[in-house]
Amino acid sequence: MVSKQAIIDVLLTIPDPEMPISIVDLGIVETVELSERAVHVDLLPTFVGCLALPAIAEEVKKKVGDVDGIDNVTVDFIYDPPWSTDRMTEQGISDLAKMGIAVPDGSCCGEGGSSSSLVELQTSAIRCPWCDSEDTTYTSAFGPTRCRSIHYCNACRQPFERMKQV
Repeated sequence: MVSKQAIIDVLLTIPDPEMPISIVDLGIVETVELSERAVHVDLLPTFVGCLALPAIAEEVKKKVGDVDGIDNVTVDFIYDPPWSTDRMTEQGISDLAKMGIAVPDGSCCGEGGSSSSLVELQTSAIRCPWCDSEDTTYTSAFGPTRCRSIHYCNACRQPFERMKQV
């Protein structure tokens, strides 16, 4: 019988279509259930209406379905618990930083790193993933995807993206 870890290892090879990070490191894999020759995977969308969801589901079905001993793969998108950047792994955060995408670190929110009443100020200093400077400027709430915003580093003069804190 196939182990749950073997399925997770396969999921680690599936990148998010919009970002250079695996779906496991992004933190969208909520549950993996095995029974006989079937696997069920629950995924948490980063944003409702994310256009990458069908591609992610198809890739999960294809790659997990290619595992010896697996005949049936189902994928569901669930919204409880809601996804947040707190679910990302250190490897995922590092992978995004290498591509110039910053991730909220939770330091603004006190203990636990998240708050339902969090308001992210547009004038707050966001650490640059390229040079680590906090001398940055908020450029646009709208990045290439719904889950990212655009910023500019005044120190190294590089634009960068940031995962929106959800």
